[in-house]
Amino acid sequence: MSYQKEWLLLEANDETDEMEHRDPGEEFQFYSAVAGGDVDYVRRNCEQGRFRENEGVGQLSRHPVLNLKYHFVITTAMVTRLCGQHGMELEQAFRLSDFYIQKLDDLHTEDEVCALHDEMVMDYTKKMRKNLRSDTNSKHINASKDYIYAHIKERITIEDLADELGVSASYLSRLFKKETGLSVSSYIRQQKIEMAKNLLRFSDSSMIEIANQLAFSSQSHFIQQFREVTGITPKKYRDESRLKPWD
Repeated sequence: MSYQKEWLLLEANDETDEMEHRDPGEEFQFYSAVAGGDVDYVRRNCEQGRFRENEGVGQLSRHPVLNLKYHFVITTAMVTRLCGQHGMELEQAFRLSDFYIQKLDDLHTEDEVCALHDEMVMDYTKKMRKNLRSDTNSKHINASKDYIYAHIKERITIEDLADELGVSASYLSRLFKKETGLSVSSYIRQQKIEMAKNLLRFSDSSMIEIANQLAFSSQSHFIQQFREVTGITPKKYRDESRLKPWD
């Protein structure tokens, strides 16, 4: 029997209908956290053992250890691609990928593969955090960016940031503009739109769901803000990005 016929039989099998994969938006949020240098988010994900969980990730091999190794390679490839797109020197990203994938040859248990996965993603994340911060020396601005990233799904004000850092709103506003070239509100909007792009590309969430998830006041406000930042509507962005998923 050819593989094509075997697949057609499997596709028609009732058991196949019962298999559901995780929302790809969740996986991409993790990859984005690595590429964004979000050490706390990635560490929490590792501590929760999400890589090891079987539900919703698909079975790539009947052998448990080999199945994890295949998922490890996929994760490494995705992380390498996104870190390269977000500023990591490509040769460094690919050499790091080769290094960790080759280490799989010496591993023979699920625990060993999971431990290597956690070390690999934390290594990429810490390198990206260092890269992304290399041009910013202010402790207050770094802390502001961390707070904004961690609370991106909430409504954030300059007063929230100032209270968190223990400084005045006027001082933080001037410092933020001086070091980033953007006002705090513009930077927050920019980061929310970047997150919205990921949701539009890698999830099936509706416009109103994305607007609510990112704390826009309404769907129309989200669409207006998205258009002002990107020049196109969210729907057009979703349609175009799914035709060019790696751009």
